[in-house]
Amino acid sequence: MTATTLSPDSVLDALRGERAARPAPDTTSAARRRAELELGVSEILGEAVPGTPVLIYASSLRASPRTRDLHDSARGRVRGTLVSLLLRLHAVGADVGDPFDDAICAWRAEGPAPELLGLVEALDPDERARLATDVTAHYVTLTRALGEVPAGWAARTAQRASLRLGAGRVLARDTVDLVVGSSGDDVATVALLDVTTAPLGEGAERALRYHALVETLRTSVVPRRSAMLSTATGEFWVRDVDADLLERSVHDVLGTLHELWRAR
Repeated sequence: MTATTLSPDSVLDALRGERAARPAPDTTSAARRRAELELGVSEILGEAVPGTPVLIYASSLRASPRTRDLHDSARGRVRGTLVSLLLRLHAVGADVGDPFDDAICAWRAEGPAPELLGLVEALDPDERARLATDVTAHYVTLTRALGEVPAGWAARTAQRASLRLGAGRVLARDTVDLVVGSSGDDVATVALLDVTTAPLGEGAERALRYHALVETLRTSVVPRRSAMLSTATGEFWVRDVDADLLERSVHDVLGTLHELWRAR
């Protein structure tokens, strides 16, 4: 696996890479990885049929379900949601005058989770000002890192996916903040970018691999690259997606499923 850590001003260039260096699309690995997952699900769940499916998200892989990270707090979730909305506005070239107010308006239009909206509405003026300053700082880091997203890159934001495993007993769901390229090209061009407001660590690596695995199974084509940008620190990690990365992600998912199943 090629692992590269770049400065934020290289984000978009690193996502697409040099055209001459792009390999032919890999359309054979998806079936093998799905078979490995199905076998693993059968071994973990046996004949059990849960009343509701076991849900796996990228966030499930960031940390053990028995632990709780500071950045998973309600306020951290609000900040992450608002920065994700700002990414979507930025990617389409929207004019963002006041990052916090514009993000709040976009959030209200989408119908936010009541408990998170209630948290924002309960903030006193000083707390709201601190949150606004925090969100604005993350937005500045984000825009400096990305620059302008070219219109010809077929960019998609908040791309959602849901995969059924084990005859629907397990649902693997994912949302990728920014996707560029097309799985229908004659060379591998699809690149995935996840933006987090937390520092990068082992959990970010697992989430990065998970995005690549879900995209592979969703389209039956292995993406070119998967990347993670932290607006907290400016760190940027990008990985070429290869057999080793996908195999490790299958192991990640089955390990997480085992923990979730034991915790039920």
